[in-house]
Parts: sequence; C-alpha cells; structure tokens
Amino acid sequence: MASFIPLEPAQPPSTQAPAFALWQLGFRPFYLLASSFAALSIALWAMQFAGWLPGAYLQGPMWHAHEMLFGFTLAVIVGFLFTAGRNWSGQPTPTGLQLAALAALWVAGRVLVLTPFAWTAAVANAAFPLACALALARPLVAARNRRNYFFVGLLLLLSGAAFAFHLSALGVIEVPAWPGIQLALDAVLFIMAVMGGRVIPMFTNNGISGAGATRHALVEKAALGLVLALLLADATGLPPMAGTAVALAAALAHLVRWLLWRPWKAPANTLVLVLHVAYAWIPVHLTLRAMALHGLVPASLATHALTVGAAGGLIIGMMVRTARGHTGRVLRADQVDTACFVLVLLAALVRILVPLAAPAHTVAAVLFSAAFWSLGFGLFAVCYWPVLTRARADGKPG
Repeated sequence: MASFIPLEPAQPPSTQAPAFALWQLGFRPFYLLASSFAALSIALWAMQFAGWLPGAYLQGPMWHAHEMLFGFTLAVIVGFLFTAGRNWSGQPTPTGLQLAALAALWVAGRVLVLTPFAWTAAVANAAFPLACALALARPLVAARNRRNYFFVGLLLLLSGAAFAFHLSALGVIEVPAWPGIQLALDAVLFIMAVMGGRVIPMFTNNGISGAGATRHALVEKAALGLVLALLLADATGLPPMAGTAVALAAALAHLVRWLLWRPWKAPANTLVLVLHVAYAWIPVHLTLRAMALHGLVPASLATHALTVGAAGGLIIGMMVRTARGHTGRVLRADQVDTACFVLVLLAALVRILVPLAAPAHTVAAVLFSAAFWSLGFGLFAVCYWPVLTRARADGKPG
C-alpha cells in the first residue's frame, strides 16, 4: 500500500535533469493544462450562464459537462496515472515527444468542440483516453502489474463514453447525450474511490502521528462494489427505486469508510485535511443523488457535489501533493496552497448549498462559485508554473 505514490522515481537517477522539465513526467504538462483550463473554462461558462457573453462559449449544459469531464478531470487523471504508473511498474511511461503529442491531442479536443468540425472533435476526444489507455497498458503489462489493469479498462470506458456523447450530438445514435456523461461520472467516481481508499488512510497515518486510520475489508468491498453497481444501474436503465437503494447503500458504505480513516485527526496536517474534506463530498453526492431520483432536489446539485466538491477537492489536494513530492520539495502546504484549497471548497459550498436553500439565487451562486473555482485553480497554475516546468529541486530526473 505504501508503494502507491512514492515520492521519488522508481529508477535511480543516471543523468543530470534538463533545466526545462515540462515533458519529463506526465503530471507536469497535464496538471498545468488542467488547472489553466479549469480557471478559464469555468469563468467563461459562468458568464455564458448569466447571459453576459454576446455569443456562447459552449453549446449548452451538456457541453459544459463534457468539457469538465473529458477535458479537465480526464487530464488530471491521465497526469496522475502516468506518474503513479511508472512507480507501480518500474517501467517508463510517456515522456518527451510522446507526452507532448498526447498533450497536443488533448488541446485539440478542447479547441475542436468550439468549431463546426464535429466529426474531428469526436475523433480527437475519443482518441485521447484511448491513446492514454494504450500508453498506460504497456508498462503495466510489461511488469505484470495486474492489480492496476482496471485503470486501463476505465480509460477505455471513458473513450467509449466520449464517442457515444459525440455520436448522440451528431444524431448518429438516437439516445440522449446524458447517459454517456453519467457513465463517465460513474467511472470517475470509481477512480476517486479507489485512489482515495489507497492514499488517504496512508497519508493520514504517515502525516499525523498516532492518527490510527484503518481499513476494513468488508467496508472496502461494499464501498467499491456499490459504485460499480450504480454504474451498472445507469448502464442498464434500472427503475428509480433500484437506483435509490443502491445510491443510499453506497452513501452509507462510503461514510463508514471515511470515518474509519479518523477524519477528526486530519486538521493536524493541511495536505491530509483537504483530502478528507473532499472525500466527505462522496457520501453527500450519493445521498443527493438518491433524493434527486424522486424529485426532492435538482439533479444538478448531486452532480456538482461530485464534480466540484469531491473531484475538485481531491484534484487540487493531489495536484499540490504530487507536484511537491515529485519535484523534490517539502510535503507541507504553504499559504498559497491553503488558499487554493479554501477557494475550491468555497466553490463547492456555494454551488450546492445556496441553490438548495434559496433556489431563486441560483444564478448568483453559479457566478460566485465559478469565481472561487477559477481563482483557486488559476492561482495553482500561476504559482506552480515554475515548479512544473523546471527540474526537480534535488537535481534528480522526473
């Protein structure tokens, strides 16, 4: 378990690292691209939502969901998997020109969805996770690291979901675009649940003396199995009562799982605290989702509890942690890091709580939430640009 994200590369350094290190490891370009895109895209979408833009940035809410899933979130996942995958397998993951080509493919997808070239956009957005799945499979298969093969399968699922979304938008298949988005959301939820279960208790015990974070085999199986059951329910179109039962059971399992990690100990370490707070949004999301199936709350609140609260919090927390650890810096949050964490948390609180308590102020909530989100990720992009583009502080490659 402790080998999930070593703070040093798997292989010993053999040559002096180049001064410009953007293409040395997957987290570097994809964290920069994702954070910059998160800040700009959400700011533009919020202005479009409020009617402040003379023309549309995106074609509608489905495209906003598409870009945050297959743009922002997927970029972070790929950057993380390429970095962790090298440590899991002891084999190289994409660097140099290959990594730059994958980053260019991701950028092409973001640009093409804004153009009339719909088929080209479809191919680019489906090709990116497919290419990344193949790139991740090579080192894992070479090392026979079967424990992590499922990440390749999830990337393939995301590729299929992206292509299905585009085919629906093109009118090639007569199904709503949302099912593709929902399946992708379920896949992202499963990735977060797996990663969170591996790293949060480990980081808690490593970073806080006497924390006593534990894991229970039955709770682990229930938490992950119920997320897969929810994905299956969405894929097969089970009736609302079945979906409600699965969502509520999953919420309970994830709440128990989180409590076993001793979250009340987390305030002693800011880098640990941000991960605990973010994970707490998962049972909130699942509860809101069960309520939304019966019309008790808008479905968008459940979606944003997952995407802004859980994904946003885990992403900013892990980006700071891995950016520091994999560039040879001290694993301690400074004032800038803390400001990023607080801003993303505020974005989630405003986006969910204000529409829940005062639906008439939803537009204002979206605008304020977007401002907090864009400031948080924009601050990360600006402050971590020198960290992610320059050689490690300790002179080692990676």
